[in-house]
Order: sequence, then C-alpha cells, then structure tokens
Amino acid sequence: MRESPAEVATGALVILAAGAFLWWGAARVSAGAGADYSVSASFRSVEGVSPGTDVRMAGVKIGRVSGLTLDPASFRAVADLSLDKDVPLPADSTAVISSDGLLGGAFVEIFPGGDLENLEDGGQIFDTQGAVSLLQLLITYIGGGSGSEETP
Repeated sequence: MRESPAEVATGALVILAAGAFLWWGAARVSAGAGADYSVSASFRSVEGVSPGTDVRMAGVKIGRVSGLTLDPASFRAVADLSLDKDVPLPADSTAVISSDGLLGGAFVEIFPGGDLENLEDGGQIFDTQGAVSLLQLLITYIGGGSGSEETP
C-alpha cells in the first residue's frame, strides 16, 4: 500500500487544524482561570436558568451561573454567580432573571446600583426578581387581569 502525497497533505492539515483548536481552547480556559469572583442571589423562581447560563449587564456577558441550590429554610433558589473581576458591582445591585424574547433562553441580568461600596467575593445580591412564567402571564391576561372591577 502506497499513500499518495495528497492523502499525506490532507492528514497533516487535519492534524494541524486539530492542534490549533486545542491550543485555542486551552488559551480560552487559562485566560478565564482566576479572573472571577463569586456572589450569590436568592430567587423565588429560577425557571429556565441552569449552571452555565449567562450573567449579563447592559447586554454584555460578565459572567455565568456556576451553581443552583435550594435553601431549605426559605424554599428559595440560590444562584451562585461567577463574575469577571474587571466588573465590580455596587453592593445595592439588582439581579433579575430575563429572557432573550418570547421563545428565547433565560439569563441573569444585573442592574448596577449606586452604592459606593462594591460586592466582595462571597457577597450576596439581596434585591432580586425571579423568572416570570409565560403560562402564568397568559392565564392572568385571559382571566381579565388583577380581578378588580372597574367602577363607573
């Protein structure tokens, strides 16, 4: 069996491309290592959010959800957020679970507050708003809103 030069060149190109992807992936992983700090936020509902979900501020990704747990005392979902160290958050910031549109995925959106002190590693965001259920909104709309009657 004899290999043609075209087969050898193609094989070398595939190996080179695979090596380039491995190098790029390793550079991305090492660039993010040690560049994060963690904060937590407690939500009534984290529907649509899972570990790895984006954390955004003004539409720009600033971190990810690193874990979700249930607080057995309050029965609220606690989201651990891993945030970029280059983006300090004021201590009175707000965390809201938003979606990318009617059928889009959920993400955690951070609205910065005005406090002069920033959240430290291990801090907590106290002002939160959980996920809004589309089904619950439809039921409310079809049912006539809040249920209060208008007086003439």
